Amino acid sequence: MNVRLSETETLLARAAGRGAAKHLPYAGEVTPQEAWQLSQTAGAAIVDVRSEAEYVWVGHVPGTRLIEWKRWREPERNPDFERELIREYSRDAFLLLLCRSAVRSHYAAIAAANVGFSRVYNILEGFEGDLGADQRRGALSGWRKAGLPWEQS
Repeated sequence: MNVRLSETETLLARAAGRGAAKHLPYAGEVTPQEAWQLSQTAGAAIVDVRSEAEYVWVGHVPGTRLIEWKRWREPERNPDFERELIREYSRDAFLLLLCRSAVRSHYAAIAAANVGFSRVYNILEGFEGDLGADQRRGALSGWRKAGLPWEQS
């Protein structure tokens, strides 16, 4: 029997495979391009977990919800992150988490999985990507480098 997976199922299988290879406690990891496609065709919500300052001044993906993992100039992470996520989304919501470089969103995805979110994915590379040799972001990888939609306030 030959079973053909839909494009969405193929993307999610690839994302789950990346997660399984790293033994992640959340559903998996998607590239920025995959995240955009899933948000446009499969009902996934992109949740930006950067600080409000980054969201406003650096730019953001149109239509995303901001739930800060760590607030600007505060040394500790947002203690209300999980409560805010639960207030905005059901635990079976299809969520794609985005930060600057995929580090904070990784930890936010762990926290989300720990409170019962079963369909949460980390967006690899983040909004700005990795640091280049010049110690700046944006030239090597990330959402903006991929040429995906974004806006600035």
